[in-house]
Amino acid sequence: MFSDAFRDLTKPNVLNIIEVIKKSQGMTVTQLSKAVELSYMGAKQQCEKLEALGYLKTWRVPRKSAGRPEKLYILTEKCSTLFPQAGVELSLNVMEGVKRFFGDSAPEKILFHHYEQQRSKWAAHVSRGKSIVEKATRLVELREKSGVFCQCHYTREVGFRIEEYHHPMQAIFEKFPSAIKQEVRMMEQLLGTKVVRTRVAQEKSGALVVYKIGVLG
Repeated sequence: MFSDAFRDLTKPNVLNIIEVIKKSQGMTVTQLSKAVELSYMGAKQQCEKLEALGYLKTWRVPRKSAGRPEKLYILTEKCSTLFPQAGVELSLNVMEGVKRFFGDSAPEKILFHHYEQQRSKWAAHVSRGKSIVEKATRLVELREKSGVFCQCHYTREVGFRIEEYHHPMQAIFEKFPSAIKQEVRMMEQLLGTKVVRTRVAQEKSGALVVYKIGVLG
């Protein structure tokens, strides 16, 4: 269910518990301890940690016989982000399909719609910034939540900029370069200033994209 890379970087007991509960309608600590081959206390401690982090919640159901209700652990909505979602491959297939059936300009129209929707969704949050720096910082927060690994950076030599280390739409950018221009345009509209995008080769960390912010406010 989870990728090998994800498993390598995560405690196996945590993923095992989440997988087992995902396949059930809720489980008690006793059931979990047997399913994942942990002691009762070990399973309980992991469940309590996951509950505190917001990945599990409890659900009490009456026992068929006399006694206190059973406490079952179930997954919260927060867990949905841990499981594979339809992603870049589906997006590329859709884009190729609309290009084939509706013409070469169709993918660009879809991308335009995407960035217009994103701009509209983000505008209120970004606009609360009182300066270009604050607006850019708010924009970075939103981009991070959407899967873009980036940060604001300032030095006297290069000025203020946004540095980007990963973008989930990179495969789409390579196939449909116009998407890059549309994203930059959206950023300019949100920040109210010119944004210049530059791709810089880095020896150790791979490709780094830099967005130079035109005017500080």
